[in-house]
Amino acid sequence: MGARPYNTLLLVLSVLFLITLSNVAEGYNNLPLKDCKPRCTYRCSATSHKKPCMLYCQKCCATCRCVPPGVYGHKETCPCYNKWKTKEGRPKCP
Repeated sequence: MGARPYNTLLLVLSVLFLITLSNVAEGYNNLPLKDCKPRCTYRCSATSHKKPCMLYCQKCCATCRCVPPGVYGHKETCPCYNKWKTKEGRPKCP
């Protein structure tokens, strides 16, 4: 009987954590346009080709309304950003 309140509390905290996590992931796809430049500045901070990186990152952000986290990879968090390709089939978005 003593474990029942603990299990209920654990269940409630787990559900709240999952709701919070889903809101964070959803937020990547609803980025306000004013936040594109700072996110792209960070995204392009590790490349030696800053000008083209910023150009395409901001273009992709304006269209997709998201920028993946980090300076490289993690494109699965932004499906539109990940699917946009050049004529040659290479990723358009940095």
